[in-house]
Amino acid sequence: MFPRVTFIVGGAASGKSSWAEEFTINSEKPKTYLATSQILDIEIQAKIDRHRSQRGTGWTTVESPLHLTDILAGLPAGHICLMDCATMWLSNHLLAGSDLAAQQTSLLTAITTCPAHLVIVSNEVGQGIVPDNALARQFREAQGRLNIALAAQANLVVQITVGLPTVLKGQLP
Repeated sequence: MFPRVTFIVGGAASGKSSWAEEFTINSEKPKTYLATSQILDIEIQAKIDRHRSQRGTGWTTVESPLHLTDILAGLPAGHICLMDCATMWLSNHLLAGSDLAAQQTSLLTAITTCPAHLVIVSNEVGQGIVPDNALARQFREAQGRLNIALAAQANLVVQITVGLPTVLKGQLP
């Protein structure tokens, strides 16, 4: 049985998005890709194009860098949604000057009430050095709190390191 909430975490360029896509593709459920990245330069555009190509057809893509609660509420039961990624969503809110604690609470509530199966991708940011500036430290702390909360809500937590999965919570279907 496919978990209702799967949380996939790993470092930058660890293979977590590819693993999440492969994990989700194996489901027979209708699929939505919830993209949180903003296209700010050609490098990000190239990464998005590469992800779209990897996924192939059969996905409905919804782009929403900030507002996820209504989208999650509108997903039908029996569907699966891959949200890639919580890190970009949080970064977008930080740079927009949002109340991060309020946004996190809103997202966690939306996840709880979402009728679809969710696969949420996020970056592990706490294993590196302490950042040298206040904004980066604020982000690292907020991302750490968000990841802890997402892992607590998830039925399945998988850490990806060098493209390889390690199950931290639950069991793979």
